[in-house]
Amino acid sequence: MSSPRIGLGRGTSGTAVLAVLLTAVVVTGLWHITQGTSGIGFADLIRYLLGAREQVGGVPVTDVLTGSRLPRMLAGIAVGVALGTAGALLQSVTRNTLAAPDTLAVTAGSYFTLCAVAAFGLAVPLWASGAVAFTGGLLAAGLVLGLAGAGVGTTRLILAGSAVAMALDAATATLLILFQENTTGLYAWGSGSLAQLNLDAATRAAPVVVAGIVAALLLSRRLDVLGLGDDTAASLGVPVRSTRVLAILGAVVLTSISVTLAGPIAFVGLAAPVAVRLAAHRIGALHRHAFLIPACGLAGALLVLLADAVLRAVMGAQAAASIPTGIPTSLLGAIVIVVLALRMRDVGAGRETPRGRVAVRSRRRFWLILIVSAVLLALASLAGLLLGGLWLRTGDIVLWVQGAAPDLIGPALDDRAPRVAAAVVAGAALALAGTVVQGTVRNPLAEPGVLGITAGAGLGAVIVVTSAVSGGRPILIVTAVVVGLLTFAVIAVLAWRGGLMPDRFLLIGIGCGYALTDVSTFLLLRADPWDTPRILTWLSGTTYGRTFADVLPVLIVLVLAAPVVLAMRRQLDLLAVDEDTPQIFGVRRDRARLALLTLAAVTAAVSVVAVGVVGFVGLVAPHIARNLVGVRHGRVVPVAMLLGGLLVCVADTIGRTVIAPSQIPAGLMMALIGAPYFVWLLRRG
Repeated sequence: MSSPRIGLGRGTSGTAVLAVLLTAVVVTGLWHITQGTSGIGFADLIRYLLGAREQVGGVPVTDVLTGSRLPRMLAGIAVGVALGTAGALLQSVTRNTLAAPDTLAVTAGSYFTLCAVAAFGLAVPLWASGAVAFTGGLLAAGLVLGLAGAGVGTTRLILAGSAVAMALDAATATLLILFQENTTGLYAWGSGSLAQLNLDAATRAAPVVVAGIVAALLLSRRLDVLGLGDDTAASLGVPVRSTRVLAILGAVVLTSISVTLAGPIAFVGLAAPVAVRLAAHRIGALHRHAFLIPACGLAGALLVLLADAVLRAVMGAQAAASIPTGIPTSLLGAIVIVVLALRMRDVGAGRETPRGRVAVRSRRRFWLILIVSAVLLALASLAGLLLGGLWLRTGDIVLWVQGAAPDLIGPALDDRAPRVAAAVVAGAALALAGTVVQGTVRNPLAEPGVLGITAGAGLGAVIVVTSAVSGGRPILIVTAVVVGLLTFAVIAVLAWRGGLMPDRFLLIGIGCGYALTDVSTFLLLRADPWDTPRILTWLSGTTYGRTFADVLPVLIVLVLAAPVVLAMRRQLDLLAVDEDTPQIFGVRRDRARLALLTLAAVTAAVSVVAVGVVGFVGLVAPHIARNLVGVRHGRVVPVAMLLGGLLVCVADTIGRTVIAPSQIPAGLMMALIGAPYFVWLLRRG
């Protein structure tokens, strides 16, 4: 007879697992409650409970417990349980281990609606804030699931969710910039904070969380059967559609109440269910949703409490007070995405060859489109020079060129000309990079951001600003480019396992991007508050304060990279077909893919010199070009570059004109312009 296993194994009951998790939550909660800025420690609490001491250092222990520590701990438990349960429901109905409130943009939707209410000064009672967050989260989730379509393949679902979340985050950032007085403090809260003034918020949230869990448990039998497949579930009498709808509604309710209570604490809804599902390989009872759902809730609570307690233990309660709990949880979630990506097989789910509506276009059409694009770019550049806080005429430009412009006009054009040039060259560079990325990884939803360049460049800039390194703007630019390229190198190394597999590369890029963004936010929140608006504007993508010296390095790289990409257009065409075709025609697939991605990485990294961090250009411009001139990269590349310059130039001009003298960063305008096109693109696909 074999010896019994020690610990939790296959024979362990679901009840035992839940008991262990509950014990861990209680123990962690007791540790958590001993931490704080008041100096009241574990021994003081024990003496207080024994009735020996009611004050420590003149501070009433009761006030500390009920006014700070208990509310924070209970908020952590409520948020963790809600997000863990929501993640379990979403993963079950999509049968996708990467589905979560964050990756389906539920959190971003809830946060956006709450910020919109605050920005416009709408008077909403406390009880209605949850309904506002629910509405935003539900609309975002519905949009992502609708765009992902049937099957919700891993890569397609996560790309759709990430892009919708990016658009919502851009809209939220725009509100934070335009309505600074009404939204004071929402940036830090936007990373998730357990800080509470009293027990009221946790008390209001508790019944909703309990009701959500009960509803989820009532669906557990249906979800068990649904895991066998839609056809099997339907044949066994399970109403598939209504089960999905109810589960998604329950997940959105739980997510919205957690956002209302503590802000968007990221990736708890991803990490907790993933951990429990991995444990289910050894503990068979966890395959049943009657045990899986509460286990995910308890794991979520444990994760939130641990993240908050460890952060305060490492940094000290006073220093950790300025760091939202969502930072360490989001970092953990990013690591989970990378680990799952490393474990996945690259089967190409959700991936298709980038193409236009019609694969073949005539040479005459190509030249016509090229000329029209160039003319439109020239007109947009002219408009960029003329429009702004002060509207000018073409004659003013002539006088400026001749050096005879009046005092008011001269400085205006001295400021606008470099900005227009920066927008054009950076847009062209991002479009070139996007064309290469989409072709090499054969995913029409990819863009330069998945290379880790934008997040890495943003982190590099934040490091310079927050560390007070001398050297000014040149050091900031060099550091941003170097860190961006190092990020790409790390992603390429992680993704390289028997070759550079496209799906794995994309997901690792997304995970690393989340992680680096979290580190950037951490550094910003610890820095001088006076530096925050400046670096946030740069991270949002802007041409403000640019000079021709900033444009020159981007132009040089663009002039060198574009001919190389065009010379490799045959390899790029073959890589865009499938994995086997390049080898049939004698192309060294992995070497060509790595060379092209490196070119794209360098081009995208240098673009931050001119415009900071701008998204969507590398996604939208190549698609429009393919729709216009077909799929041959010899034609797509030049048209995409012209369209990229056009898009960023228009976005920059609109951003500094519509609310002049105030300005909206070009990156935010680009996201607001690119998001509707992206929605249409996914819907059509």
